[in-house]
Amino acid sequence: MKFKEVNLYTNQLKELKSFYSQKLGFEIINQTDISFTLRIGWSKLTFNQSNKEHNYHFCFLIPCNQLTPCLDYFKDKIKILNIEGSRQTYNFSTWNADSFYFEDSAGNVGEFIVRHDLENQNNSEFDLKQVLGVNEIGLPTNDIKATNNLLEKELKTKFWKGDFNRFGTNGNQEGLFLLPNNMVKGNWFPTSLKIKQEPFEVVIENKHSNYYLSFSAGKIKIAANT
Repeated sequence: MKFKEVNLYTNQLKELKSFYSQKLGFEIINQTDISFTLRIGWSKLTFNQSNKEHNYHFCFLIPCNQLTPCLDYFKDKIKILNIEGSRQTYNFSTWNADSFYFEDSAGNVGEFIVRHDLENQNNSEFDLKQVLGVNEIGLPTNDIKATNNLLEKELKTKFWKGDFNRFGTNGNQEGLFLLPNNMVKGNWFPTSLKIKQEPFEVVIENKHSNYYLSFSAGKIKIAANT
């Protein structure tokens, strides 16, 4: 599963445009007075103007041997979040993955992750061309099992890892919906950012088919995307 398009909302459009295009250096491929779109590997990430504050957790995938080079590339450009003291990287042993986190200018929690099972090494010097795409987006729910069942039915995806009580995942290692139970799990790791059901839209590619998913007020709508 791949996230081909991701649409998010913010009341700090100007600040985010500067953060992602100037500090991180991602290419803006489209912009209007009320939105801008970034090219991030196989994904297009769009921020849209909103009158309300919205905060998300999302993740970018990089080659499995590039975590330290990626961290070194960005550490002087943005503030990397400390984890459990002074460490800046975290190992997810059950996921066979490592990552580091940052907070953007609007308070979103971003992450760069390597997934060793993908065996997608790249031995070139790290630059933005090695960011492969948007890898995760948070989809909070008060019923993980029901949400997962809906995704499996409509998107032909599968439950990946986790549980149906506190935190689950749906998709695969190229693209995952994070399914925290927002009635049980309070914050996005490793921050104090409260997990909320924020609106977004995505276009995903799975098994050679494209699907459009919108999430608003806790409700999911899915349709074929042609």
